[in-house]
Amino acid sequence: MEKRTNETITLGSGKVYIKEYTGTIPENSALEVMTNLLAWIKGGAALEYSMDFYEASDDLGMVSKRKMTVEKADLKTGIMTWNGETLKYLSTTAKVAEDAGIRTTKLGGADSGKQYIVHFVHEDPVDGDVRVTIVGQNTSGFTLTFKPDEETVIDAVFSATKGKLDDVGTLVIIQEEIGASVP
Repeated sequence: MEKRTNETITLGSGKVYIKEYTGTIPENSALEVMTNLLAWIKGGAALEYSMDFYEASDDLGMVSKRKMTVEKADLKTGIMTWNGETLKYLSTTAKVAEDAGIRTTKLGGADSGKQYIVHFVHEDPVDGDVRVTIVGQNTSGFTLTFKPDEETVIDAVFSATKGKLDDVGTLVIIQEEIGASVP
């Protein structure tokens, strides 16, 4: 069976970088620095893209017209390493202050309305890296679970905001390195 060009089997997780959105998307090299690393993640990451349609048709099913009404993209991940600074990316109401060796995080109140560039990188030295980029906010809230026999993993759902990546409404940018060697 002939293999199609540049198809890969994707194995493994990656890194999630985050940066406040200020109107432009920086180059990958500017995003992929340790100061932008959101956290070390557990359970990988998942991009979910969905659409809803409205369909109008006559009573006999002879004519119809379909129109997309909703388009949505969510980037989900499990955050394993965290502190108050991490939580500010998960709540647009978070306020973080440090004083005398104590970090205090306050949640609730006024919404900052901040949007973030969320940039996931799956590194693959054989088939080439894959990058997924959105601009949005965590829309799932979060739960901090303290269990005696396992690590705390915060499930985050970053929902893309239309109109931030370009002027035509792109929600997600997926970049694949295609110049890598293919077995």
